[in-house]
Amino acid sequence: MNTTIFFVCFSIYMALMVFIGWRVSRGQSGEDYLIGSRGINVFLIIGTMLATQVGTGSSMGASGFGYTNGWAGLLYGVGGFASIVLVALLFADVRKYGFLTMSEEISFYYGANKYIKSIVSILIYIASVGWLGAHILGGSMYLSWVTGIDLLAAKLITVLGFGIYVTIGGYLAVVWTDAIQSIILFVGFIVVAIMSIPEAGGFEAIRQAVPNDALSFLGIEKYGVIPAISLLIAITVGGLAVPSFRHRIYSGKDVKSVKKGFLWTAGLYAIFAVFPVIIGMSAFTINPSLENSSFAIPFMAMEVLPAGLGMLILIAGLSATMSSGDSDAIAGVTILMTDIYSMVFGKMPDEDKMVRNSRIATVLTLGIAFVMAAGATNITNYIANMISTTLSGLAVASIMGKYWKRATWQGGLAALIGGSICSILATNSGELMELLGDPTIPSLAGAFIACVVVSLMTSENKVSREEALRLIQENRKK
Repeated sequence: MNTTIFFVCFSIYMALMVFIGWRVSRGQSGEDYLIGSRGINVFLIIGTMLATQVGTGSSMGASGFGYTNGWAGLLYGVGGFASIVLVALLFADVRKYGFLTMSEEISFYYGANKYIKSIVSILIYIASVGWLGAHILGGSMYLSWVTGIDLLAAKLITVLGFGIYVTIGGYLAVVWTDAIQSIILFVGFIVVAIMSIPEAGGFEAIRQAVPNDALSFLGIEKYGVIPAISLLIAITVGGLAVPSFRHRIYSGKDVKSVKKGFLWTAGLYAIFAVFPVIIGMSAFTINPSLENSSFAIPFMAMEVLPAGLGMLILIAGLSATMSSGDSDAIAGVTILMTDIYSMVFGKMPDEDKMVRNSRIATVLTLGIAFVMAAGATNITNYIANMISTTLSGLAVASIMGKYWKRATWQGGLAALIGGSICSILATNSGELMELLGDPTIPSLAGAFIACVVVSLMTSENKVSREEALRLIQENRKK
C-alpha cells in the first residue's frame, strides 16, 4: 500500500474532524466546553460510547486475542457488554444530581468529604492521563507498523491527530467526532470481517488452521477457565471505574436518555464484538507467524484486502484509538479544571476565562500523556504499570459508597489504598499471575475487605445525601 496516499487520506480525514471541532465550539461557555451543557441526546450518547468501546482494546486487543486464542477474543465483548449494562443499572440515576466529575460523585457518597474528593480527583486525573497515554501508544504503534515511520514521530502524529480538535471544540467536539467515527468503525470492521472469511479460504479453512482448543466456547480450553474469569472481571471493573463512562452520564440530557443510550450501546457492542475476533482468526489462517498479533487488522488491510477497502480499515483503526483517547482527554481536563483547580486555589476558575483556561489545560494534559508514552514501547505493560492499581479501588469505593449506608470516607480511602497494594503485590507474584493472568481479583478483594473493615472501625457518616449535595453545589460557587 502506498503510504503517501494513506497520509493524504488520513490528513483529509483529520481536517474534517478539526472542522467539526471548530464548528461546534462557536459561542461555548466553560460548561459547554467541559460537559456539553448536559444536553447530549440518546443518539450522541450511543455514538460516543460505541466509538470509545470500539477503541484501542477492541481494534487491537480483541483482534490480537482472536489471532492467538481464537474465540477467547470474545471475552473483550462479553466484559464490555457487562460493564456498560452495570454502569447503566447502577449509576445512570446519578445524572439527576448534576455532578461535574467522578470525584464529586464519590465524595457525595461519603458526606461531601473534602479529603476523599481531593485524593480521588488526583487518582482519576492520573488514571485519565494514563489511559490517554495508552491510546497514544496504541495508535502510534499501529501507525508506525503501517507506514514504517519512527515510533516517536508516530506518537507525535497520533496525539496531534485528536489533540487539535479536542483542544478547539472541547467535549462537544469529542461527542460529534465520536459519533462519525463510530459509524466508520462499525461499518468498516464488519465489511472487513465478512471479506476476510473468503480470503482465508472459508470457515472450513479457518476451522482447520486454528487450534481446536481455541475454537471452544469463549476459547476457554485454550486460555483457561480462571484466567478467562479474571479477564472478564478486569474488563467489567474497568467500565465501572473509568472516568469517561461517568462523563457520559453527567453530560446526558436526563436519566432516561442516559440509561437508554447505554443499553443500546451495550447491545450494539455485543454484536460488533464478534467481528474483530473473526478478523484475528482469519489473519492467523493466512499468516500464523505474525511478529505482533495486535496488528492482525492492519495486516489484513495491507496484505490481503483490496487497496480501497484496506485504506478504509486502516483509517478506521486509527479512528478507534483517537475516539478512545479524546474521551479520556476531556475527562481528565474536567477533573483538572474543576476539582484540582479548586483544591489548589480554593475557588473555581473564573467563568469568563474558563474556555481559554480549559484549552490550556487540554494542551497540558495531552503533553503530559505524550511525555509518559514517549518512552514506552509495550502497550500491555504500559497499561498494567500506569493505571491498573487505581481502577479496582475506585470501583469498590463508588459502589460501596452508594449502596452501603455504613460506608465511611475512611473506608472509601482504605478501598483505594487496599486495592492498589493488593494489585502491586499480586503483580509481583509469579504464581498468582500465572494462575489468574492479571491482578484484578486480588485487587478487588483487598479493596472490598479494606472498605468494610475500616468503615466498621470508624464513626458512621452523619451527613445526609441532601446536605452533601448542597455542600458540593456551594463549593462550586466559591
